[in-house]
Amino acid sequence: MIASTPEPPYYVVIFTSVRTEVDAGYAKAAQHMLELAAQQPGFLGVESARSDGLGITLSYWQSEEAIRTWREHAEHSAVREQGRADWYAAFTTRVAKVERAYTFSRRAE
Repeated sequence: MIASTPEPPYYVVIFTSVRTEVDAGYAKAAQHMLELAAQQPGFLGVESARSDGLGITLSYWQSEEAIRTWREHAEHSAVREQGRADWYAAFTTRVAKVERAYTFSRRAE
């Protein structure tokens, strides 16, 4: 599903990952992190896709401070460390400011 975001500017955290073969607890932890992130001040939405081991998750935030607060959240930090130890072979996190956004939506006839 496409996240509904406000008019720019806002920020996006782009998390690109390659999974390991280890799956124990991943789905539950990922779902919990989405639910927890959604409760954080400044959270705007999330989009995610995974194919052939490569995953891309985009989370949208009102400010860099909101992103920093989420990065430092104790539960998020613990799950991130478990990801490094077990679930991810590699990942990259990028943070960008969204300055323009365009939307198209085909209406049902």
